[in-house]
Amino acid sequence: MNAIVSANDIRGVLISVSGGKLLMPNASVAEVITYSDPEPVPGAPAWLLGRVRWRGWALPIVSYSRLVGWSQESAALGAKVAVLKAVGGHLKMPYFAVLTQGFPRLVTIAESALLESDRDAALTDGVYAEAMFNDDNVVVPDLPHVEAQIVDVLQRANVAA
Repeated sequence: MNAIVSANDIRGVLISVSGGKLLMPNASVAEVITYSDPEPVPGAPAWLLGRVRWRGWALPIVSYSRLVGWSQESAALGAKVAVLKAVGGHLKMPYFAVLTQGFPRLVTIAESALLESDRDAALTDGVYAEAMFNDDNVVVPDLPHVEAQIVDVLQRANVAA
């Protein structure tokens, strides 16, 4: 039996991180790679884990959970890295990476399967929206905000961004 996909459906990716799940368009993910210890960035906050090598780039790697205050996660056995396409137009940082717990899962996001949260509380910096997707609480990350935070830290550390 084949699933019926509507013209309004979009392909997405569900990324598990410590303390939650991120939902974003599939087009924002360039690749998923195995975690390796990053090279540290001097003076960086705990959420910027350092930089990892990928296709000739030194990508900043972020613990989204630490950035938004969910947990103080560190890389666990089986951790992966989602390489994300940057949207800010920084020539020296066309990508950045997010620490994940396992492989991100490809999903079809149907309008009927996505319900915006009715929580009245203000959203944390780095969170664009909270929602229910199929029976999962998910967060749509504010990628431009995350990227701006990374660029700010790298510039203060005098590291190319």
